[in-house]
Amino acid sequence: MINSIIKARAILLIALLSLSISFIGCEDATSPLDINLFTLDDDKQLGADLATQIDADIQNYPPLNNTEAQQYVQSIANEILKSPEVKYATTFSYQVKIINKGEIVNAFALPGGYVYVYTGLLKFVDNEATLASVLAHEIAHAERRHATKRLTKHYGVQVLLGLVLGENPTVLEEIFSNLLTNLGFLYNSREDEYEADEYAFKYLLTSQWYPGAMTYFFNAIKNNEDKSFLKELLSTHPMPQNRIDAVEKLIKDYKVASPTEANLFSLRYSQFKKLIP
Repeated sequence: MINSIIKARAILLIALLSLSISFIGCEDATSPLDINLFTLDDDKQLGADLATQIDADIQNYPPLNNTEAQQYVQSIANEILKSPEVKYATTFSYQVKIINKGEIVNAFALPGGYVYVYTGLLKFVDNEATLASVLAHEIAHAERRHATKRLTKHYGVQVLLGLVLGENPTVLEEIFSNLLTNLGFLYNSREDEYEADEYAFKYLLTSQWYPGAMTYFFNAIKNNEDKSFLKELLSTHPMPQNRIDAVEKLIKDYKVASPTEANLFSLRYSQFKKLIP
């Protein structure tokens, strides 16, 4: 499967690389490494393969077996996906699953729309709008295809040149074998985080939730950033002050009114938290 995903594009990318040579040195030139080697179907297949592995690894990713809690979180994601800013709502298989680890405050997204959220995060946030902003952020990672873009940047040119030249014929199998045992490629760059924050805000603009609720999450993290339970979150989601400033600027630029219980849903969320062990 992996060879068929990438070999079919080898000649195309080499052609694009050759066309880009004349632009080297131009400040406005787009690097060939900005190209995503993967198609939407590839994102879906890679995500499905990784999700299958995660779902089978109940020791490291124990599921929360609570249908009501699962439906509650999925319903929030389903509402977010109605945003006109979401392009792949019907293309990707958007599924949200809850990992039953109360000591971990984190969430992550796989290519193709597979989103996982830890019970530690569900307990950490205080209102529904904040959870919606976190889910919107993870959806944005899938929508902006950050994972496969990083794979392309990291492996694309080197791998494809090797394939075309007949060198290292097993390198693709090795790379994807490593991916299936190490989700480190999900570690997002600061640029990815900024973009996911921006799009999450835009997704929530047309929703029932306060679009600036990510600031609640950021401030809670700042107040607890020395705590061990945030170690994993901060390793995968860099949290510089600039991210907070950027969201606050969006709130100002879009003239978003101050939040109220009518778009935070704190009381409704407090009832939901009773379902979380």
